[in-house]
Amino acid sequence: MTVALASHEVTVAVMIDCDNVAPAIIDFALLMAAQAGRVILRRGYGNKATLSNSWEQALVRQAFTPCLQYQYASKKNTADIALALDAQEALFDKRAEVFCLVTSDSDFAYLSRRLRERGATVFIVGEAKTPDALRNSCDRFFEWSPEQATAEAPDAETPEAKPRAPAQPKHAAASTPSAKIKRRPRFVVEAVSLLAAGTPDGRVSVSALSQYLKRADSAFSPSAYGHSGLVDMLKTYDLLTPHLEEGGHWTVSLAPEPDAP
Repeated sequence: MTVALASHEVTVAVMIDCDNVAPAIIDFALLMAAQAGRVILRRGYGNKATLSNSWEQALVRQAFTPCLQYQYASKKNTADIALALDAQEALFDKRAEVFCLVTSDSDFAYLSRRLRERGATVFIVGEAKTPDALRNSCDRFFEWSPEQATAEAPDAETPEAKPRAPAQPKHAAASTPSAKIKRRPRFVVEAVSLLAAGTPDGRVSVSALSQYLKRADSAFSPSAYGHSGLVDMLKTYDLLTPHLEEGGHWTVSLAPEPDAP
């Protein structure tokens, strides 16, 4: 009996400097990292005050390993050193080929350069305050702003208005099974925009989109949003255009912008 082996999938490490960025950045960072491959290492580094307060819920929700570092002296950031050492170890052990460093601290520019010198690909996800020294040290820099937290949230809807169903008496509602509401999360549009930008015709295959969405969120399923499948889900978006190609497979692109009057 022959067992088919899966083709090699690039491995990705996401390492967050929790002392330097806001917890709301975590979802955006995972979406950016998922472009490169399979995220196999998720770690958040910080001191006791950081990891026990603002970051605790975010790290637990996204299944990150918290790496608590005590400060042995004031103004000494041991978390930065731990992150750098762990990144080098993951590279030498060949556990990760791509590193997504989530920080706006220019002190990590040297780590970024060293990882690249060793053949790794480095993404930096940071805020607008990120200095040029760090932006220019990596292969790709992704800027996050607090305004994106709402747009990227799992329950965020596309802006199209929905008609309101007429109210029903309570006794009627209790006897009639409720239909599952079809929702259109905004992050699907963002994913298509991101992936299609790297294709010559502006289209991305639905299978590639599905793989990307599941890498970014292992629990992603169209049925959770009331749809029978991903193609069915994509057809509900005014901002997206699905295409049935000659070979019978589906692709999707951003909908063309309406002509100006």
